[in-house]
Amino acid sequence: MSLHLFANTTLRINQLILSLTVIVIITMTSNSWSKPKKESLDKNDKPKVIRDEDLPYPPSLPNGQEMVTDKSPEFLKAPETLREGVQIAKTIPSVDFVFYPGQNYPGKPWSNWGDGSVSKGKYYSAIGDHYAIGRGESKHGTGTALIYEYDPETKILRSLVNISAFLDLPKGHYTPGKIHSRVDMGSDGWLYYATHRGSPKAANDANHYLGDWIFRTDPETGQSEIVTHAPVPKHSIPNSVLDAERMIFYGATAAGPDAPLQEIQFFAYDVENGKLLYSGPDGPARYMVLAKSTGRLYFVPGNTDGELMRYDPTTGGPPTPTGQTIGVRAATEETEDGFVYTVSTGQRSGDAMIWQFNTTTEECKEIGTAAVGSEAYVASIDVDPTGTYLYYSPGAHGGGYKDGSPLVQYNIKSGVKKVIAFLHPFYQDKYNFTLKGTYSTAISAEGDKVFITWNVSRGTRAWDCCGLSVVHVPEAERRP
Repeated sequence: MSLHLFANTTLRINQLILSLTVIVIITMTSNSWSKPKKESLDKNDKPKVIRDEDLPYPPSLPNGQEMVTDKSPEFLKAPETLREGVQIAKTIPSVDFVFYPGQNYPGKPWSNWGDGSVSKGKYYSAIGDHYAIGRGESKHGTGTALIYEYDPETKILRSLVNISAFLDLPKGHYTPGKIHSRVDMGSDGWLYYATHRGSPKAANDANHYLGDWIFRTDPETGQSEIVTHAPVPKHSIPNSVLDAERMIFYGATAAGPDAPLQEIQFFAYDVENGKLLYSGPDGPARYMVLAKSTGRLYFVPGNTDGELMRYDPTTGGPPTPTGQTIGVRAATEETEDGFVYTVSTGQRSGDAMIWQFNTTTEECKEIGTAAVGSEAYVASIDVDPTGTYLYYSPGAHGGGYKDGSPLVQYNIKSGVKKVIAFLHPFYQDKYNFTLKGTYSTAISAEGDKVFITWNVSRGTRAWDCCGLSVVHVPEAERRP
């Protein structure tokens, strides 16, 4: 071989080696920069579900941020499940997100079950760890729930009271793992709410269970008090609404296994005078309608659409039938022109009906349907200050992400449904968590902000923690 040919061959070999080396370096570097896999696969090539206890607590946002604010075109990208005729907003909203503080250990799971409210410009809500005595020994206690205040001006979400710590009961005693009721502010400036069990079996005689509590908390001072304990003996209180003007707390119960009365009880309690006004059977499982203008309280017995019952505190006595049929899984406050809007139970059904209730005539009528995709279960619904728009998010019990975790705006006058924002898969793609569903939404007095408490999954099968999003509804999307 000539010297020239040998030199060329050697040069080509060296170039090939150099090229292969560069490819290997690039590949290794690329792999080191890639995001961690969101879920690993087992030998059967099925997604491996992350356990709650394998996740870090408290849940956190990148770079130690307390809150993130996003404004992305992804919020206006529809999922394949979107139904024909549903509109999408044209203006991108700004959305704030923060995790609830105090979730410092794995819950069973951490969850939101009760509806929140807005008072004096601030949003009040509750979450709980879902623990229960007798559900296995836990260093984290036998169940607790917490009340929170969010100030949209300072963008600070703070805990007001830890129920278990406040009660400070002896070892072996039942403590509530949930607040399943509404959180409402009274005319006295205190928040009123009730507690519920983390497990039905925990609410028994062996665990010294007498019944659950109605509490009140002053958000200004942080002081909390027991309003009454066990207004219905050996029953918890998953359903409530406060008449803030007349200071009557309306509740509906769930029986413990040792309670002599096993059906749902409806009760009215005068919180100012500490007096039980009424307690009786055939109560509502999940929600009630308050007519602020008249002081009357309405509900449908059980957990299905049915005949609307009326309780009038001016006359007292058992509730009486109105002769009207309606569905009440969730309800708005009364509008200035005297209407309340409700949504029927949509869990495990193709759709849910939206109803209009006239508080003057007591007439009920269907005005539309709630679903915008595959999910129909709505556990919280709100009406804006003008009485023009309803806001809600279907898929309450964990299915909301299937339709993009949407915030829906329903035009009462036209019946048009419009999605203001699809929050999934944006948060999954950017922050690696999924907004599964909500039981608590509320709207600001100006109608420009919708507060949503989410049950959040960081890779778990159901969810493992709770977060709050504040959707700033663009003015262009709020024009009649």
